[in-house]
Amino acid sequence: MSNKKKVFIKTYGCQMNEYDSEKLLLDLEKNHYQQTGDIQEADMVLLNTCNIREKAAEKVYSELGRVKKIKDHKTDLKIGVTGCVAQAESLEIFDRQPAVDFIVGPQSYHKFPEIISKVNDGEKNIIETNFEALDKFQSIASLAVKPKPSAFVTIQEGCDKFCTFCVVPYTRGKEVSRSHKDILREIIESAKKGVKEVILLGQNVNSYNFEGISFPSLIYSLAEIDDIKRIRFMTSHPRDMTDELIRAFGNISKLMPFLHLPVQSGSNRILKSMNRGHIVEEYVEIINKLRVIRKDICFSSDFIVGYPGETEKDFQETIDLCEQVQFAQAYSFNYSSRPGTPASRKEELDEDVKKRRLHVLQDLLTKQQTTFLERQKNRQHNVLFEKIGRGINEYVGRTEHFSPVTVVSKENIVGDIRRVEINAVMSHSLRGVLK
Repeated sequence: MSNKKKVFIKTYGCQMNEYDSEKLLLDLEKNHYQQTGDIQEADMVLLNTCNIREKAAEKVYSELGRVKKIKDHKTDLKIGVTGCVAQAESLEIFDRQPAVDFIVGPQSYHKFPEIISKVNDGEKNIIETNFEALDKFQSIASLAVKPKPSAFVTIQEGCDKFCTFCVVPYTRGKEVSRSHKDILREIIESAKKGVKEVILLGQNVNSYNFEGISFPSLIYSLAEIDDIKRIRFMTSHPRDMTDELIRAFGNISKLMPFLHLPVQSGSNRILKSMNRGHIVEEYVEIINKLRVIRKDICFSSDFIVGYPGETEKDFQETIDLCEQVQFAQAYSFNYSSRPGTPASRKEELDEDVKKRRLHVLQDLLTKQQTTFLERQKNRQHNVLFEKIGRGINEYVGRTEHFSPVTVVSKENIVGDIRRVEINAVMSHSLRGVLK
């Protein structure tokens, strides 16, 4: 019989939170916990949270209400909240849900073993929300993530851009880059364990600069690792898309032809109000340069609809930008006011107006995504297979353009890069046959 306690982890938000959850789990395993998918049998419940939008934060409080009901019957259950909601609303969390035992901000995970020890000793109302990203980076460098074909690697945290709608500078702190040597060491070790693709993560990942080593220089050095076959990164900022980085897409075949480059609005007036620091013409210029250098590249973006002051003309300019760029995929959301941000002091638009505009934009973006996927039919792609699918002998992977693909194979192809001919298009994915 195992004497390990069980932990249930629920992760909200971005890929960086997924990466952090993996690292937190490794710390928990060192402290005699094992992961469970059944919250009812857990000795500890950990919610790793996102605070980008109001709905994301409210989902956390709803989940805490459900977990509290479990704790009513299982009084020794420990409840922890980590991530950006923990950083931004630590005292409010305890006020709204006293059943919570501890709160840890995203830059304090290096103190997690110490916190676990305190929790196991019966301490309550523990708060650790200091900004110490370098200490965190040094801590996670020693935690080897379990091998898998595609792996996230955080290389940068924080943001100095201060977009008026965004809480990241207040929850993740200033931009800090991780040691070049630590990144290489982690990726080399991961490659030895079967990782074929790395996805470099950061709030502004292309702002990476460690002791003079630029982001493009980092990518060039990663491309020299033989066992790493694919390199991706997200999320990037238009202000940091240098010509050197653009040229890298033409020079490095391992750098996949897919770029997530959030623009947020197609209106220069709104971009200025958002303090984005770029204009639409600069964004389009980046897209055009990349399309010249890398003929097969495709693009993804983020859009905020109904930002305070957005007129019908501003919104139409966003539609016009989408028509011009033709995105392979995109994420769009109604503006959500976040406490403490400059935009939260602005008068909001009518909710019905925001909903109508979002529907129009999402309808267009869905059509563009469908068109992009339809173009892949009868074409062949190199697909990295990452997991077993739901059906019998089904395997799921991604193309060079990050599109999900499902095939049927009698042999286990997880971890393989195989040639696949696309023969069917689903709503958000592709189906194909091995060649």
